[in-house]
Amino acid sequence: MLFEDLNLIEPIIKALKAEGYTHPTPIQEQAIPIVLERKDLLGCAQTGTGKTAAFALPILQILSTEKKFDGPIAIKTLILTPTRELAIQIGESFAAYGKHTKLKHTVIFGGVSQGTQANALHNGVDILIATPGRLLDLMNQKLVNLHYVKIFVLDEADRMLDMGFIHDVKKVVAKLPPKRQTLFFSATMPPEIQKLANTILVNPEKVEVTPVSSTADTIEQAMYFVEKGDKKKLLIHILQDRSIKSALVFARTKHGADKITKDLVKAGIKTEAIHGNKSQNARQKALTNFKNGQIRVLIATDIAARGIDIDELSHVINFELPNVPETYVHRIGRTGRAGASGIALSFCDEEEMVYLKDIQKLIGKTIPVMEDQPYHMRAAAYIQSLPPKKKSADAKKTNAGGGQKRSSGGHRRFTKRS
Repeated sequence: MLFEDLNLIEPIIKALKAEGYTHPTPIQEQAIPIVLERKDLLGCAQTGTGKTAAFALPILQILSTEKKFDGPIAIKTLILTPTRELAIQIGESFAAYGKHTKLKHTVIFGGVSQGTQANALHNGVDILIATPGRLLDLMNQKLVNLHYVKIFVLDEADRMLDMGFIHDVKKVVAKLPPKRQTLFFSATMPPEIQKLANTILVNPEKVEVTPVSSTADTIEQAMYFVEKGDKKKLLIHILQDRSIKSALVFARTKHGADKITKDLVKAGIKTEAIHGNKSQNARQKALTNFKNGQIRVLIATDIAARGIDIDELSHVINFELPNVPETYVHRIGRTGRAGASGIALSFCDEEEMVYLKDIQKLIGKTIPVMEDQPYHMRAAAYIQSLPPKKKSADAKKTNAGGGQKRSSGGHRRFTKRS
């Protein structure tokens, strides 16, 4: 199927061709007709499936073809998203896809002065992309009027829950017109998110693409068993391979991200970190430097990385395994996007073996182990054979099965091919 087959208008098709997009992803193919029919939508899709275009394209078409509002430009579409980075990415998508329309959009988020954002709102926008905290703040200042919103998009609803934003979301929803079209997207559907969807959607169509328990076939995965104290040396060793063009490295904590960054810079590897303690300007600068190739490595925490969309990201490296297995899927989904190939390398020490078992049970496959590396933990096989330890309170209580499938060959086997 081609985008032309989805009955999109010429200005949007023209913009898509300029971006090099001709074939819709599965969620775009299924969701765009539903949105164009003005139906509510419940979309369950993990990151990297192309869901931003799945709602951006039909929204641009609907607003471009409807009867113009007589008077000052009013906010007709509100898109609520959990992080600054994701809000900026969505804004960039609307700019790219809507460049041949006359629609105006703006992005508002916290952590920066509100002056520029307030001015944009005063001048009028058709589409508002916002994080919950800053939106409520500007609403309380009477700088945002939601009375004319016709389409409401709630993106990354599960992350809203994780970050404690659900009550803010409910406050925003209470100010929206009851008669509207609502598009609801979430990678997972825990009970509280399902309950929220039930309260704000009306007879929705459901689209479910690539459940969170699966990883894209285009992502080649490998596991490195390594002592905790050797992880830094292993990371530096792997990054000596200059064919690794770009690597997004996940750390569990902000402090850990800063420490890894310092160690890599000391080793002569151009690296920056992105996490919640960084200013918005610093985060955006680091992301820009990573995108344009000024730095090879970006160290990120999970919350900061949600929404990062980097074309042709070659490698994701889990310096520490997450204690929630679904997070592993989200992390490695940063590479191998939109059908491209990608490589995901993970480090696992003795304490993280229980997390590895949970991850492998979730994704339904055994991740190959790379033994031919200088810091291989020789006791790995023995540790794997031991009964599982009692998990910490923050780890999920799931049983694991199966042993490790071993693989020979060093990390160069997992160097992305051009």
